[in-house]
Amino acid sequence: MNTFKVSVQETSNNAIVKFEVNAFITNHQSFEFNNIDEAKSSPLAQQLFYLPFVKKVYLSSNFVAVERYNIVEWADVQEEMAEQIESYLNDGGVVVESAAETKKVPVTVYAESTPNPSVMKFVANKKIVTALFEFTSIEEAKLSPLATQLFHFPFVKSVFIDENYVSITKYNIAEWQDITIELREFIRSYIENGKEIVLANAVETLKKSNTQLDSAFDNLDDVSKEIINILEEYVKPAVASDGGNIQFISYNPENKNVSVLLQGACSGCPSSTYTLKSGIENMLKQMLPGKVEMVEAING
Repeated sequence: MNTFKVSVQETSNNAIVKFEVNAFITNHQSFEFNNIDEAKSSPLAQQLFYLPFVKKVYLSSNFVAVERYNIVEWADVQEEMAEQIESYLNDGGVVVESAAETKKVPVTVYAESTPNPSVMKFVANKKIVTALFEFTSIEEAKLSPLATQLFHFPFVKSVFIDENYVSITKYNIAEWQDITIELREFIRSYIENGKEIVLANAVETLKKSNTQLDSAFDNLDDVSKEIINILEEYVKPAVASDGGNIQFISYNPENKNVSVLLQGACSGCPSSTYTLKSGIENMLKQMLPGKVEMVEAING
């Protein structure tokens, strides 16, 4: 089975297309090449420059961005290029020679308390994953080497990883003032040493790729789609800042009940019930009049 999957993402500049990869490919570093000579340190970029329409190649954590000359339209070549990049990566092709890597950028991680007293959020100064993941046991954490290591701490109950942070739920046997520095330093060192956060196939395995999510969304009824769009726009940014996530599970058109999953700091949080009733439930009732009666939550 192919480990790497590449999807095409348009940008605001119609000359540039991003080829997003489901895993990190440059060890959190970025490179820009204007021609094939500049790209000596990147076999992948050199291969792309053999295509006559490639003007510039930009490599970053989890994507390859390519600027084209006007001799072609992206619509005619982008799918073929995505396949080429995907095949190159799956054949073990080198993205950037290790000798060419820029000076290691120091990683900083700070601890941030959340509304849930059992959860602490550890925020890094760089992107660490391309999707969100929640693991509630070491058995579940097989897809994440970082989460597996964190579960070796006896006080770690669950691990939630999103774009640039790790939220950790602790057991009551320990107090945050006794374990925060140890956890923060462990996470900082782990990221700085370029160790794998989640396995490359984790996004596909857990059905979190853009293609899989889009397909699941397309199969939903119209009210469910409206609910998801409201949660994405108005609710998720707020709960993410608190180290958690809210995920739509289902909508029952008969009793007009909405089920959501609370993850990370939101799971088991004493203020979650209040937030649900006074915030999310009222918002959905107001924005979708006559379509929503109640919101019920399941803790992740």
